[in-house]
Amino acid sequence: MVRAAKALIASGQPAGRKLEFLAQEFNREANTTCSKASDIELSRIGLELKSVIDQLREQVANIE
Repeated sequence: MVRAAKALIASGQPAGRKLEFLAQEFNREANTTCSKASDIELSRIGLELKSVIDQLREQVANIE
């Protein structure tokens, strides 16, 4: 997914909606990681990741 996001950005084409979709997918993956984590440190990292994904979603909303 990270490669797909980089490719979208590098393409120079309008990519807001596609980036929004990727951000949703990132969020789903982070949710899965948090729900299946048996280690508190992994859960903490997952929550931090969700925060960064939310920031990405805000930025994507600004470029649409």
